[in-house]
Amino acid sequence: MVALRLIPCLDVANGRVVKGVNFVGIRDAGDPVELACRYCEEGADELVFLDIAASYEGRATLKELVRRTAEEVTIPFTVGGGISSLEAITELLRAGADKISLNSSAVSNPKLVSEGAERFGSQCIVVAIDARKKTLDNPGWDVYVQGGRKNTGLDAISWAKTVAELGAGEILLTSMDGDGTKAGYDLDLTKAIAEIVPIPVIASGGAGCLEHIADAFSKGHASAALLASLLHDGVYTVTEIKDYLLDSSLSIRPPYH
Repeated sequence: MVALRLIPCLDVANGRVVKGVNFVGIRDAGDPVELACRYCEEGADELVFLDIAASYEGRATLKELVRRTAEEVTIPFTVGGGISSLEAITELLRAGADKISLNSSAVSNPKLVSEGAERFGSQCIVVAIDARKKTLDNPGWDVYVQGGRKNTGLDAISWAKTVAELGAGEILLTSMDGDGTKAGYDLDLTKAIAEIVPIPVIASGGAGCLEHIADAFSKGHASAALLASLLHDGVYTVTEIKDYLLDSSLSIRPPYH
């Protein structure tokens, strides 16, 4: 069995890690390099670094910050935000990223997913899907882009299946309804997509306690859980979360190096 993963998420704006609720109400959460080092030392399996305003502001991801962060960590490192070309992917991989996360650009140019997978390998290409529940009369989830500002009208489950077929190596699935609320992951969304695609799904959005994280694996069938608020606010360390999951008989890598 492939080990389940815990992945701290560093959402960055103006050179600082930030956190919000439902993609708004952004607050400062610390220095990205400092936090990256801390989570690496605590036993995180990977890191995700997202320049959350890059696509909306129409600019490239901050390469120098990526380079400084990557120089300090020894675990796989995913970078996303404003990446819209093979050249941009190449630059970030050279700056130290192990994987690239595509979101808005994958929707506007799906060929970027397939071309990226062909040139760099599927393991390098992560497609991030920001999903929000539709109306009560129209069940399902819509896909949003530009940092959650624009509804594409795409169905999240159909889009997940499409990006897997295009060659994405994994899906970073964020529930916009759950983001920052600490009310738990959207297990219905996570399970629906995890069961329809043949690639790993990273659950994101809503972890508020240890049970929520365990549920993402046992009930949502996620391959990894993304964490932000619980770690940034000091509620738990990566080590404490992993110890709990191990005690719950989940196949997580031990936090000890």
